[in-house]
Amino acid sequence: MFHCRRLVLSCRYGASQAATFLRRSGPSKRIQSFNYSKSTRQGHEMPDANPLFPLGGGGGGTQASSRSRARYAVPAIVLGFAGFITFLHYNDERRAVPKGQTSTSSNSGCGCGSNTTVKGPIIGGPFTLMSTENKIVTEKDVCGKWILLYFGYSFSPDVGPEQLKMMSKAVDKLESKHNQNILPVFVTLDPQRDSPSHLRAYLKEFDSRILGLTGAASAMRQMAQEYRVYFKKVQEDGDDYLVDTSHNMYLLNPKMEVVRCFGVEYNPDELSQEVLKEVTSVSQ
Repeated sequence: MFHCRRLVLSCRYGASQAATFLRRSGPSKRIQSFNYSKSTRQGHEMPDANPLFPLGGGGGGTQASSRSRARYAVPAIVLGFAGFITFLHYNDERRAVPKGQTSTSSNSGCGCGSNTTVKGPIIGGPFTLMSTENKIVTEKDVCGKWILLYFGYSFSPDVGPEQLKMMSKAVDKLESKHNQNILPVFVTLDPQRDSPSHLRAYLKEFDSRILGLTGAASAMRQMAQEYRVYFKKVQEDGDDYLVDTSHNMYLLNPKMEVVRCFGVEYNPDELSQEVLKEVTSVSQ
């Protein structure tokens, strides 16, 4: 009996002590909820040593305000960058005329006739360059002729010579078999090395009918921009360099309008046939 009484008293005392301990040291449900959500947001970081400050005041408000500003700052930066890219694209294509719309001026302003309807973005424009005979040549000097226009450079190791051979053979075939006179024009993208005398000797190896044009670096850049021709100097060992370019070849009608663009995949027969189609479609 004595032992039973002692066991009952011990149980009562233990329960009373446990209840008193929980009332003194146990956090409320509100504080427990706050600690759990905070540790979850912070990636299971250590809880604060003194988490008993109010939920809506103190450092909590400052942190919430910082998070709110960050939520608005990131979209603003993204929208600003997108707007900048849109502006660059618009600035680059500001001269383009959508298909089917009318234009009050011709593509190049060469005076060979007005152009009221264009097939796509305007490509081409006025230029002032130097021929291999040291004579100034503008778009007005070649206006009125069908032209095969090629942008390259004489130091091209492979593609450039192949394109010149193809252009020469196509022009010869059009003249001999179809009685069509097409003026081949070569515009250098490397005026630093392609002087008039050097360019004359270079083109003579391919075809004496090719009109070679060079000039100041600023004039070449302007013409390349007008005709949407990409080129970039690629430095090699020492002072040697190559020119990375798209090797564009255009067919221009007598109004100095670009009607076709040919890539490096054409051969002389294919090129001559495509040029013939364009020339005869106008005359019919």
